[in-house]
Amino acid sequence: MISTNYTSNTRVKRKIYGIAGALLTLAVPFFFMLHNADNHLESAQSLCPFKMLTGFPCPGCGITKSLVYFYAGDIGKSLHYHVFGPFVILFAVTTILVLSAELITGKEYLDNWLYNKKLAYALGIALAAYHLIRLVLFVIEHSWDDILRQSVWK
Repeated sequence: MISTNYTSNTRVKRKIYGIAGALLTLAVPFFFMLHNADNHLESAQSLCPFKMLTGFPCPGCGITKSLVYFYAGDIGKSLHYHVFGPFVILFAVTTILVLSAELITGKEYLDNWLYNKKLAYALGIALAAYHLIRLVLFVIEHSWDDILRQSVWK
């Protein structure tokens, strides 16, 4: 039998980890924005393991660059790199606010949304459809030699 004290401590830890993860998600692109004076991100090799191996972007490729350009105020470039980038910022800020409020008040908010299978499936399908469109456009815009050059197999 699990004691309620153990369950309570686990929930508190999860919320703290959630806040820390959301803060890290917001802080890393902000750091890159501060050190992107010469637009190094435009020409830098991707750090995505999937893209480095295959030359093709993964579903999350471009989100960091999207956040960097969102912070810089260039919404067009932000959406060009990844349509879901601005939503990541909105989700991270909401996560920080809600989890902080839950820690302070001891109440649970938005559990019906956070643990909703239908919402998770809808978001997964939207991301898969967006990625499929990105892959088709990527193949149309790049030759096979360009794709190979974007991988570690150059």
